[in-house]
Amino acid sequence: MSMKRRIGILTSGGDCPGLNAAIRGVARASYEMFDCEIIGIHDGYRGLIEGDYSLMNRSQFSGILTLGGTILGTSRTPFRDMQVIGEDKVDKVGAMKKTYRDLKLDCLVTLGGNGTHKTANLLSEEGLNVIGLPKTIDNDIYGTDFTFGFHTAIDIATEVIDRIHTTAASHGRVMCIEIMGNKAGWLTLYSGVAGGADVILIPEIPYKIEKVADIVEARARNNKGFTIIAVAEGAMSKEDAKMKKKDRETRRASEHYSASGEVARQLREMLGVEARSVVPGHIQRGGTPSAYDRVLSSQFGVHAAELIRDEIYGVSVALRGNSIVHNPLKEIAGIPKLVPEDHQMVTIAKHMGISFGIG
Repeated sequence: MSMKRRIGILTSGGDCPGLNAAIRGVARASYEMFDCEIIGIHDGYRGLIEGDYSLMNRSQFSGILTLGGTILGTSRTPFRDMQVIGEDKVDKVGAMKKTYRDLKLDCLVTLGGNGTHKTANLLSEEGLNVIGLPKTIDNDIYGTDFTFGFHTAIDIATEVIDRIHTTAASHGRVMCIEIMGNKAGWLTLYSGVAGGADVILIPEIPYKIEKVADIVEARARNNKGFTIIAVAEGAMSKEDAKMKKKDRETRRASEHYSASGEVARQLREMLGVEARSVVPGHIQRGGTPSAYDRVLSSQFGVHAAELIRDEIYGVSVALRGNSIVHNPLKEIAGIPKLVPEDHQMVTIAKHMGISFGIG
């Protein structure tokens, strides 16, 4: 006789395309494979802390495959605050455990990025049954080749670069396009290659503005009157890289700072060229997931349901090669996957004459 499983689902951190497709995958496969009830927890870990949830029915998982964002809502609850009792005097970990027990959950499925996975691991260590699903447009979660949301963001960022390309060529301008990614440069690297950028600047490879200026001048000499520079929002110069992290963050937190704006300003001052900065921002996170992300989200969701069926917890679902697998949360939580300087995509870009502002 099969017992009824009570499954809690939450989405935490920044939204991205594919969250609803993954939620749908978990729900549909669970309904298909075993008797279950699904509890939607509202606005990420905040809902788990405050007991804000609703019992969902099958119809709520219809028509959401192509929907961007998340039907459950999301919020950012930084991991560093989770174990700290703040002014509100709330023991957040205690409150999350209480909600889990009050709801008589058999497991909790958390969809999110690095911070979400750290909290998922913490709850797992506290004895709760947790399964993580890796989502982020940054693709910076350790142990999985790709996260869902990443490919859609590449498509959007590439389209931005394509559209800027035509206007840059028409006006003979240097265009610095700021792509999302504060710590990891995957999105800038992939969309930069896909969009035919001349220069790609990512956080992992600090640049020298003089080297970027050399590229602009060399293109002008070759009668290419425009230059496309893809700049990660976390890109930094070699001088920035030498600063203390806290000082760097304080400087960047000022309202007017943008990595692409900084590059454009310096090029204007050094070369007297017409250099502009473009910041597409949250456009990269919005809208319908691509076909690739719909498939990947569905695969991840179904694998989570299989893990629930087999009572395998304390893991995060992942893509490795062409296989959907899972990793122990304790082995991957909080380890950012950054672009190595010798990564094959970096080499490919260099072999096509794309500069990283070094050497």
